[in-house]
Amino acid sequence: MSDEQYRRYVHINLPHARTIAQRIARELDLLGAFREDENGGAVELHAAVTALEQALRPFDDDPACEPAVAAADAIAEHARTLVTAVLATALRGDRLGQGVRNLFECLGLAEEGASLSLECGERPDSLLR
Repeated sequence: MSDEQYRRYVHINLPHARTIAQRIARELDLLGAFREDENGGAVELHAAVTALEQALRPFDDDPACEPAVAAADAIAEHARTLVTAVLATALRGDRLGQGVRNLFECLGLAEEGASLSLECGERPDSLLR
């Protein structure tokens, strides 16, 4: 394992990422993303949320370093797909953006999460940033 891999590994928390993914799904639901009368990407959003949650389902504990980093990389692809689906809609919100930032932090990708969270509506002056 490389030093870079280990530095990332200490920030990976896949069980908490699962919790954050569930919070993002609830926030999207509260924003109306899955309502029948909404036609702005609900199918893609639902598929992205489902794929992300399924990818995170096996993680009650974090695996060892190399498998954890590999899993985080695969899950990050699902998270990026979710963000793309969100950005294809008009849905934005501070809590949604915070969830996106937190999710990427749990995958050891804090810088990417900080950038994407702003696109999803997190306020730049949020006290949680």
